[in-house]
Amino acid sequence: FNGWYNNRANPALGVPDSSITRRLPAHYSDGVFLPSGLERPNVRSISNTIMAGPSGLPSQNNKTALFLYFGEHVMQDILDTTRPGCPPEYFNVQLNNDATFDVSEMPYERSRYQTSNSGYSPNHPREQVNEVTSYLDGSQIYGHTKAWSDNLRLLKKTCAGRTTTSNLFSSQVFREFPALNDIGLPLDNSFTTKDNVIGSGKRFYRLGARNGNENPFVLTIGVTWFRHHNWLAHVIRDLHPDWTDDDVFNEARIENIATYQSIVLYEWLPILLGTCTPTNSTKCFNVKPYTGYSSSASVGISDIFEGTARHYLHTLTPPGVFARGTTGSCTFRNITSALNGGSTTPALRLCNSFWDPAVSKLLISVEELTMGMASQIAELEDNIITEDLRNHFYGTREFSRRDFVAILLQKGRDHGLPDYNVAREDFGLNLKSTFNDINNALFQSNMQDNGTLLRDLEALHTGDLSKLDILTGGILETTGGNPGELFRYVIADQFDRLRNGDRFWFENTKTNLLNASKISEILNTKFRDVIFRVNPTLNKSLDLQDNPFMWNTNGYKLFCPQPYQLNENVLEECTPLQRYDYFKSSEVSFPVSFAFFGVFVLVTILFMHWLGHRRTKSAQNEKRKITTNKRQATLVASGNMTIATEVLGENVRQIQIIFGPENTIQTKLATRKKTLRTIELKRERKIEIINSNGTDRRTMIVRVEGETYDLVLSFGDMSELDHFYNELNTFLKSSRLHSEHHLIPEKHIMEDARTKEKRDEDLQQFFRAALSQAANIRTDGDGINRHSVKELVNVTINKSELAEYLKLKEDSVFVERMFTVADANEDGVVSFREFLDIIVLFTKGTPQEKAKMMFSMYDLDKSGGLSVSEFKTMLKSMIEIVESSPGSDQLDVDVERMMQENGFSNKDSLTLDDFQILLGQCSSGGNGSAMHSGGLVCSLYASYYILETGDSYCLSYSVGHLYIHLHSVLTTDTFIMSMNKPVISMFVPSTPMARRMTRRVKTLRDDYKTKPHEKFLLALVKLNQHYANHIFCLALYCTITAGVFANAFFVVYSKNSSGLFGIGGSLMAIARASAAALMFNFSTLLLTMCRNIITFLRETFLHRYIPFDSAVTMHRIIAWMAITFTALHIVAHGINFYSIVTQSPDDMACLFRDMWYPSDYVPTFVFWLFQTITGITGVILTLALIIMYVFASNYSRRLIFTWFRWTHKVGYMSLYFFTVLHGSGMLIIGFSPQFYYYFLVPAILFALDKVYTYSRKKAYISVVRAELYPSEVTHLEFKRPKNFDYKAGQWVRIACLAQSPTEYHPFTLSSAPHEDTLMLHIRAVGPWTRNLRKIYDPNVLRDSPYPKLYLDGPFGEGHQDWYKYEVSVLVGGGIGVTPFASILKDLINRSQTGGGITCKAVYFIWVTRDQKQYEWLTDIIQDVESKDAKQILNTHIFITQFPQKFDLRTTMLYICEENFQKISGKSLFTGLRAVTHFGRPDFTDFFATLGEEHPSVENFGVFSCGPAPMTKGVENACSSLNKYTGPTYSHHFENF
Repeated sequence: FNGWYNNRANPALGVPDSSITRRLPAHYSDGVFLPSGLERPNVRSISNTIMAGPSGLPSQNNKTALFLYFGEHVMQDILDTTRPGCPPEYFNVQLNNDATFDVSEMPYERSRYQTSNSGYSPNHPREQVNEVTSYLDGSQIYGHTKAWSDNLRLLKKTCAGRTTTSNLFSSQVFREFPALNDIGLPLDNSFTTKDNVIGSGKRFYRLGARNGNENPFVLTIGVTWFRHHNWLAHVIRDLHPDWTDDDVFNEARIENIATYQSIVLYEWLPILLGTCTPTNSTKCFNVKPYTGYSSSASVGISDIFEGTARHYLHTLTPPGVFARGTTGSCTFRNITSALNGGSTTPALRLCNSFWDPAVSKLLISVEELTMGMASQIAELEDNIITEDLRNHFYGTREFSRRDFVAILLQKGRDHGLPDYNVAREDFGLNLKSTFNDINNALFQSNMQDNGTLLRDLEALHTGDLSKLDILTGGILETTGGNPGELFRYVIADQFDRLRNGDRFWFENTKTNLLNASKISEILNTKFRDVIFRVNPTLNKSLDLQDNPFMWNTNGYKLFCPQPYQLNENVLEECTPLQRYDYFKSSEVSFPVSFAFFGVFVLVTILFMHWLGHRRTKSAQNEKRKITTNKRQATLVASGNMTIATEVLGENVRQIQIIFGPENTIQTKLATRKKTLRTIELKRERKIEIINSNGTDRRTMIVRVEGETYDLVLSFGDMSELDHFYNELNTFLKSSRLHSEHHLIPEKHIMEDARTKEKRDEDLQQFFRAALSQAANIRTDGDGINRHSVKELVNVTINKSELAEYLKLKEDSVFVERMFTVADANEDGVVSFREFLDIIVLFTKGTPQEKAKMMFSMYDLDKSGGLSVSEFKTMLKSMIEIVESSPGSDQLDVDVERMMQENGFSNKDSLTLDDFQILLGQCSSGGNGSAMHSGGLVCSLYASYYILETGDSYCLSYSVGHLYIHLHSVLTTDTFIMSMNKPVISMFVPSTPMARRMTRRVKTLRDDYKTKPHEKFLLALVKLNQHYANHIFCLALYCTITAGVFANAFFVVYSKNSSGLFGIGGSLMAIARASAAALMFNFSTLLLTMCRNIITFLRETFLHRYIPFDSAVTMHRIIAWMAITFTALHIVAHGINFYSIVTQSPDDMACLFRDMWYPSDYVPTFVFWLFQTITGITGVILTLALIIMYVFASNYSRRLIFTWFRWTHKVGYMSLYFFTVLHGSGMLIIGFSPQFYYYFLVPAILFALDKVYTYSRKKAYISVVRAELYPSEVTHLEFKRPKNFDYKAGQWVRIACLAQSPTEYHPFTLSSAPHEDTLMLHIRAVGPWTRNLRKIYDPNVLRDSPYPKLYLDGPFGEGHQDWYKYEVSVLVGGGIGVTPFASILKDLINRSQTGGGITCKAVYFIWVTRDQKQYEWLTDIIQDVESKDAKQILNTHIFITQFPQKFDLRTTMLYICEENFQKISGKSLFTGLRAVTHFGRPDFTDFFATLGEEHPSVENFGVFSCGPAPMTKGVENACSSLNKYTGPTYSHHFENF
């Protein structure tokens, strides 16, 4: 069936998809594949100039239309090169102001070629492919494969199943026709030229050739041979009834093909070639008699036959075909046209009949067409080609009409055919010297008819015969109704080789297929006999001449001649050129699909925020539930109480309202006993109760004359409001107090309310104005003008507001004494003037005045001296400020030592002079190397700056400066000098750097770079020194990614002239390149998740070159790179898909061969996106990435961690799974899946890492101790597994079995490596940690054992390298001190055991709100200090609540702290040797001081862990100092 092994020496010779035989040398312009003839004339111009002309001239030797279409059937049997290459290459025909085609170019796609072994070098130029067998084996009838042939046979159902019969399958309705293609044979399907509509492929007949349904005339010949097979099968069945179906079928097939071969070679071909005459016998080539099979004869179709000679038949093509009646009637009937309203036409127009096989059975019959073609004389054999082929040949749906002649010429150049004379020379024919030599008779005849053919031919080719195409020259050679010598030679040679090289040729008796009598019978069978066999109703005497291929005027059976020679003028018009926009069906789906992704992003973000809000609300509800329970308990304990919501302004709070004692109303927090406010009700005071009215009233305002703001209450519903209103009235009546009542609508009631927040705004203005007036400071945006100052004069503050401003208790001694001093007129309030006076005293008063004021504040009995008891009271008031409570015995001892050292031990009280001496001595004890924070002036202006900007971090400076200012304030008269403008400017935001610059210029920083470019270059140098490995690894990774991108880009871009790359252009290259880059990114992303491998490798020599501690940061960087390339990939392919959906379905079927869709279906954007593996997986991947990235945000990780964990876990598994599927679709031919190249190694390493993780983390770990600290910290101590080795600063992941055995959370170990147990300190800040705290709550556990844990780790990070630096600085904030707890203990252990550390000094900075916030760390520091014999550790504690409080108190704190440090060697407030500071640290100044104290150290290790603002401050300090020459500050940090 497919010619395989026909030639035993060359089994593949002549099989389908074999190469066209290169008979002529390839003349590609580049010698390899670029089309030839680029210098030749435009092919459309050749068609218009040489091949155009009137039709209607009969064939010179009366060849019939049946001869023509029989020949076309033969050509389809041995040759098919119509299918374009895949991927498509475009070699369009240029149209220059063409009247017929009003466009710039006519599409042409280059032919399919052997991609495996041709087209890549001059030794292997491109070779085109013949898609059918080249043998005359009836493949047009039976198909070119066994499978195809089986689908043409009739299937009969039997009890045993389905069996084949000997017949070819005929239609159930029209049995004289083949069955319709309802089984999906891959037949060519184009649009019907009459209406430009592509119908279903089921409308075609099942034929052996893909293009057998192209037109009804060739189809008629195919149906005739179909019928002949079935006729033979019936005859053979009658002769051999015992034969099987297969025997009958194969015998019928053999005889049918033999008959077909005989008619082609011995009846049709001689007519085509003509006879040799004595005048041309030397150059006339005929098919010689058969002498037997020759294995050396090549049956391949030659390039010149395929590209030129075979198309000689097209000179015979008429514009239409007559339909003639049968059964003895000589009538040529009109045909009803499908156009022009159903009018009739004398013949079936060729141009309107393409791809409409229904014509053969609906409008006219096969018999009528056969008779009509037998009677109709074909067109004259000359250079004129009918308009139906030259201007109205079918094209594609988007370009419905083409010039077939121009396409043939373009195709010859595409195939690399040489020029005309080269072909003649190669065949041994004489060369033509001039154009006139080609066919002198033709040109002379044309000139006699006033034609200009020769002149036009010469002008078109500029007189150069080397520019003449073979097709043009070969057609112009036509003489005497026969092909010229070149085409005659080529055709005869081709058919001679087809016969002699076919081992199964019917005359080859050695095959034993046919006996001699059968061969003789077949040789005597003519096509006329075949026609009568399949049309038994025909009259053999009248209906058909002896030779239906010719209308021989000498014949005696010329019953029915054609009425006239057919021409275009008498036929219906050809439908005009029509264009089709394939994007039309995707106009809506294309933008909607991309809009969907955008909407999905927004919906996902909104959904995430909804989940977070719901989680927050759930937590609030839970908290409210606890509060309600406590309220219920409180209500049970005391019935004289109401719970309500106090409206502060924008904010609210739950409060208890208590009536009494006496004539007072007290408010307390609903969950605490702390009194918020006490309202005194007096008869002389006006009391107003303002109620809301309406059906939804919930708000009440209680206004008391003399109170600075109203009590604004909100209740849950009207019943609660009415209940409280009744209780309030009852209380007022019982106290005999009069009140006024008002009603205001609910929506307007707040307009009249004086809320606490409004009062706070007034107080801020009050304090800001007082500080501004006292120090004469004006800043931009001050907001205080002369008018507002006048208004503030009338504002007063009471003691509770002063206490709240100072953040102290109202009944504290400090507040009492401060308020007493300020309230000069003793009216119970402090006016603006009174407050301004005391501020001026602190800012501009003499040291003696300030000391006197402090002295009088604590001279409680007004005796003129401070007794020891009063002095202790002063100290206790300072201690109250920091909410500390050292033992009274210890305080007595410390005071006694202080008095002794100053010579006051014998005194019962201190005079003012003694007090000044004491303070002066304290202030002189500072040194410049101590840690620094705020002092008197700093704290005072910190208060101002905070009120101004809300920023509490900016105004601290060195302790050396602090004590200089304190000394100036308390012992000298230079304080006013220190308060001049330059000094004050140190504390405003614009000048801290100037202050630091000044100090550095005076000391070691004299090499400070002032020019911007110098600072920038120096910063780069330091950055490179600090992050050399980071920069190198990141640069290397980016370079590799760029290399992957560039390589993929140029590989694709080099192919951008063909196929999909020709459609998409550079965007296709960008899409493929971004795909390669994101595949690399997503694959290597796995490496950053191999925690165990990273932990192992960082202990090897590789850690010197690879910053393993930055794995998480690298993970994020790679993730952002990946999503960037993903976005680029999506955008590029989005545009590419626009280009794709604008292409024809045939092109897309070629480009995407693994995709199938019906031939009449136009694939839309929705099809490619949702009905292909690559498309739907791309959609899934896009949605998965959107979900992953949205839920990987900080918001999600903070509030809905479980969603982050599961979306990440499920997301990355989906990512890799669907990425594999995405590439397996292989929509784009020529590109095999590449993802596994990048994915394989990382996936194996990740899998091994996970296996190791799961092998150890499923072991149960018993908790031996659990403690809950008041600071919301949960302390867990659990058994240390065997062989569990770790370093200080490393972290683990734990899962609590009581919560979820699969949900792991990371925490830093606070135990040291030498300890026998493992310890964690976990702050309850999220749902999981809060639940953990509840689980290990002793009140919950009672007698139950501690729930067990799963443990995974340890894992390394940067803090474990603290010991590798000469000087290390450890900065911990909040719960971020956890790793340093482990490090501090490990430090002491190493120093005691000689463990080998290079550290000369370790500075530990603990930043905490107050010293009680992490009381557990205080114990650890105390233990470390007691064991630090080598004094390596230097600890500084910063209590950050104080920059927001009053400066006088902070000054007193420093004085007391300094005295206690000096006397007892430890802090008054923490009990530690560590220096305690009040305020936020100035890291820049501190690091600079370290550089001065350790001048020989070139690299300081700075390790920070805590909130992002703190670590950012440390990073900024290191970055700013690295701009200077000197030591490098290498910062390693972790945020929580």
